[in-house]
Amino acid sequence: MTLTQYGIKYAVHIITSNFGNLVAKVCEILLRRGHLSLKQLIGFTELTPQQVKNSLLILIQHNCVQPFSFDQSEGPKVTQYIALFDNIIHRGRFAKFLAVVSQELDTDRELILKDLLENGRLTLKQIIEGAESSKSQGDSADKDSVQESFLKLVNAHFVERCPAPEPVLGQATKQEGPAKKRGAKSAKMVEVPETIEQRVIAAAAPPEAIRFSIMIDSEADAPGGKSDNMSVGEKRKHATLEFDAEFESSDEVVLWRANFEEFIRCLRHKACVENVRARLDDEAAVVLRAMLKATRTAEKKVKTENSVPLSLNTIYEEVINSEAGRSLTMGRVRDSLSGLCDSSQERDVDEDESYSADLKKILELAQDDEVELIVLKRYGKDAYTMFRILSLAGRPIETDKICHSYRLLKRTKLPRFSITCGRMITCIWRD
Repeated sequence: MTLTQYGIKYAVHIITSNFGNLVAKVCEILLRRGHLSLKQLIGFTELTPQQVKNSLLILIQHNCVQPFSFDQSEGPKVTQYIALFDNIIHRGRFAKFLAVVSQELDTDRELILKDLLENGRLTLKQIIEGAESSKSQGDSADKDSVQESFLKLVNAHFVERCPAPEPVLGQATKQEGPAKKRGAKSAKMVEVPETIEQRVIAAAAPPEAIRFSIMIDSEADAPGGKSDNMSVGEKRKHATLEFDAEFESSDEVVLWRANFEEFIRCLRHKACVENVRARLDDEAAVVLRAMLKATRTAEKKVKTENSVPLSLNTIYEEVINSEAGRSLTMGRVRDSLSGLCDSSQERDVDEDESYSADLKKILELAQDDEVELIVLKRYGKDAYTMFRILSLAGRPIETDKICHSYRLLKRTKLPRFSITCGRMITCIWRD
């Protein structure tokens, strides 16, 4: 993540409003100086060792700091601490995360997620006890329904197992600070190496096989994954017993937390669908939503540039699963796909047709609309018109070549805008 001074200030503001000045001071030092040991933190913050330790415990509990260590052949292992900037910023999006669960699942799941967001990390036992303790407010159901709600959150990837408490990285290299801002040209010419933060996150992440796993598979021993000798009620009862066993008989304490990546993916998909609805029509939005829903679990990273390719038949099957898509014919779905996908992705033979939406382009257009709206509100219609010309050109243009006269620019001292290929805006005020 590229850190700027304003980004750091915003992150510190979030921590201050949530946990107070002492915790924010420790977090700010980590954001500005990169990974540090406990001894270094005490020296830089000028706080007592106990104050620093307590602050770190709070930040770790709420997924804002990750401990790690370097693999050293000689000498004692020294625990390092690094701030997770993205996770800190996500704290300002908790209301949106709750809205996603409420819309996609129901309010019962929202209560469990709210408990996780407020407490950071919890065991299964703590989650169930927290749900049962809310009975006084009339928001709680019985234990079985809480377990069922939790399972649905895990299956939807909204909840995941916590990362390793202290992953070990390779041999320590030169001290790295926060990620530095890079220009568009340098980013294209040189491949940016992984930061320490990215390496720590990757090393701490549990394997995909256990990240969303929980001991409830009561049908594993049956051929084909099914048990013909067990009724639905018996299966549910057996699954519940194994569910309880995870935190009653296991020596290992398994902690769970909200999966921020999945929520960002959902919000990103929602933004793409709404932008397509505004630019094209409702039918194109229905088709895009069906494509993204069918391939959400197949996306390997959050900020993927293109959706996973799907055949026309697969897309149509997913479209008609929704109430809004049951009135669409195959031909109308194909017409919508022609507006969503590049023509180069289409095939001559219907059976081999494969479509993939350009999510990066859709989001860039949405971002352009937001910037244009800011220019219109701040500088007026004349500046908005100039900005539109520059935006469509995609390159710097001399002011005199814009439709507005030089005299108008000189009299009103409107800013001259230039848009680089990286969509960065440079505002240069005329003398």
